[in-house]
Amino acid sequence: HAKPMNIYEVHLGSWKRHWDGTFFTIKEYTKELIPYVKEMGYTHIELMPLMEHPLDDSWGYQITGYYSMTSRFGEPKDLMEFVNECHKEDLGVIMDWVPAHFCRDAHGLYLFDGTPTYEYQDPNKATNNRWGTTHFDYGKPQVHSFLISNALFWMDLFHMDGLRVDAVSAMLYLDYDDGPWTPNIYGGNTNLEGVDLLKKLNTIIKEEHPAALMIAEESTAFPLITHQVDKGGLGFTHKWNMGWMNDILRYFELDPLYRKHHHNLITFSFMYVFNEHYILPMSHDEVVHGKKSLLNKMPGDEAMKFRGLRTLMAYMMTHPGKKIQFMGGEIAQWMEWRFREGLEWIGLKYERHQQHQHFMQTLNHLYVDYKALYEIDDSYDGIDILDADNKQESLFTFIRKGKHPRDFLVVIANFVPVERHGVKVGVPFEGQYEELLNTELAEYGGDWAYSTSTYQTKEEMIHGKEFALEVTVPPLSVLIIKPQRIKGAK
Repeated sequence: HAKPMNIYEVHLGSWKRHWDGTFFTIKEYTKELIPYVKEMGYTHIELMPLMEHPLDDSWGYQITGYYSMTSRFGEPKDLMEFVNECHKEDLGVIMDWVPAHFCRDAHGLYLFDGTPTYEYQDPNKATNNRWGTTHFDYGKPQVHSFLISNALFWMDLFHMDGLRVDAVSAMLYLDYDDGPWTPNIYGGNTNLEGVDLLKKLNTIIKEEHPAALMIAEESTAFPLITHQVDKGGLGFTHKWNMGWMNDILRYFELDPLYRKHHHNLITFSFMYVFNEHYILPMSHDEVVHGKKSLLNKMPGDEAMKFRGLRTLMAYMMTHPGKKIQFMGGEIAQWMEWRFREGLEWIGLKYERHQQHQHFMQTLNHLYVDYKALYEIDDSYDGIDILDADNKQESLFTFIRKGKHPRDFLVVIANFVPVERHGVKVGVPFEGQYEELLNTELAEYGGDWAYSTSTYQTKEEMIHGKEFALEVTVPPLSVLIIKPQRIKGAK
């Protein structure tokens, strides 16, 4: 929890394709993907499901062969070699894992011996109307054995560093799907067997692989997802912060003229951000099915779209919580994700996309290099909010802090395309400060030719601090300022 985690989410069927439309193999990905992810400064690769599945359109989430790596990309030994090479480069490997439901194809688990063997007898519980799949019956011992053994299989044989557990909400709630549902024995909507299975799963994984990541994709307010099982929790190590993601994207899609009326979308996350161990997701689900690419979600002309995307990504990187970004976002892809073809690498022929890729590389390395951005992600000790209420100017200022008093960074986020002069920011120590990142620099595609070298504190009480910096904040930008020579911090 005190280490950097910046995950690059990859769908192997569409990171790159050959000119004739055929898939890249795992061997080819070992040569191309690993060096790219390392160079870009990510810490982990997350692979969308690699278990055998019959339909490309499901992206791997409707599984028939839980113990079989899909033959699309090569052989099991190729995947083992891929993971080994990642580990040599100090990259973690996380795999999406789907214990909530399975595909109805006859050669899979569906009606395995002609009867509901792995699924519920009750069709209200067994049928997933939304996805056209079937739920596991978490009350059956053979299901416990099958799923927990499967999770261990991918860790034991393939050395996966963790699993991102898909659709946890569908395992926790009996009424999560469309259509009729059957209450539990107490008349409620909690799937009691699903809760028990998840507790058992995470307990056994922790015993067998103490360092393993168990990440819940869970979109509700179900309590204690990442708390210890012996303290009433489910035992996951992390949970995706879907609430933050929905709020922040809704905010950035607004015309900047109206953002001052929706400032709460920026600040609300701090009411609950330390309730769980969160990962901030910008996943594949947000750039598909007509939702548009991250770049195209941004309002305005081309220059403003890029400016908005830089601001979004810098704010995400400075907000408490680990990070995950879906492939293509780092090159500012125009089109939303299309799983039948490779990413828009051709975009890198154009300067704006090159500059954005350079910006993301800079931002990723900066995140890893500064402890203040990751060391205390799970308590208010890691953040000092200076001004959360300046909705009139759409400014938000805070300090991210590491464990050592000197490890802190001042963050000033300007969410509208208006330059702000004479912005005063409270800081804890007297001395000189310097700009670490200005998202509006020309090298990233912005309009500022240079960065102010240093700031000198003034003795002025503001934001509960004894000293202040006076800063000019570029339009629609994030400034990160670090201490250079300060007094009083041992």
